[in-house]
Amino acid sequence: MQPDDFAPGTVWLVGAGPGDPDLLTVKAVRLIQRADIVFHDALVGDGVLALIPQRTERISVGKRSGRHSKDQATIDALLVVAARAGKRVVRLKGGDPVLFGRATEEISALHDAGFAVRLCPGITAASAAAASAGMSLSLRGVARDVRFVTAHSKRGAALDIDWASLAQGGSTLAFYMGRDAAGEIMRGLMRAGMRSDTPVMIACDVSAPEERRLATRLDLLELATRSFAAHAPTMILIGAAIALADPPAAFPTNTAWAPPTGYPAISAPRLPRSA
Repeated sequence: MQPDDFAPGTVWLVGAGPGDPDLLTVKAVRLIQRADIVFHDALVGDGVLALIPQRTERISVGKRSGRHSKDQATIDALLVVAARAGKRVVRLKGGDPVLFGRATEEISALHDAGFAVRLCPGITAASAAAASAGMSLSLRGVARDVRFVTAHSKRGAALDIDWASLAQGGSTLAFYMGRDAAGEIMRGLMRAGMRSDTPVMIACDVSAPEERRLATRLDLLELATRSFAAHAPTMILIGAAIALADPPAAFPTNTAWAPPTGYPAISAPRLPRSA
């Protein structure tokens, strides 16, 4: 990062990652430490917030499911006011700022007001959950692609999702904000033809010290999420590659984990050993 990358009046949208401060990028740490003011989401981890210098103004613009402390228009306006005051502004977003982070609205508001905006990527929760579980989201011959899907919709509205496309198989599906929509996800995929015993992993508080993971199957997703996830931020991973997660290290809360019937034959390819 060059010294002039953070001139007064500049705004950086910075990915805070999934919560563990060790998963921040070096650039993210440098930007946080140089900022005059930091606007942060509710789900940014305490360890990440602890990196904000005491001299730096800190404002929570937190959003949690069903509870928004500030609406998006207010957040946009606050960023513009801070930039207009000549401050170095960090907008600290959970995960990666361009993945379900409402980045476009904030970029547009700042550009319309004449201010420069730059982006610093972060590790997204799906990648962190897979890492904790000792598994890969993609796998040759099993999961040829990874789909990132938001399970958040306007209150009372059904999810606007092409279930048939997601249910075709050959993918790992990563549902963000999926806790309250678990039943709708389960029914939508099964109605579209996905096998009822498709492997599922529910991951709560990903990368935090209290992280928990549960292996289950698609037709049990609603019940499992209701009993396991409670009120925690929840990532739901679905697909055949999930069967390759390595218990018990991946699922310490389970005492009798086993892949669903039909999936144990899947094995990860082994790399040749060097001579």
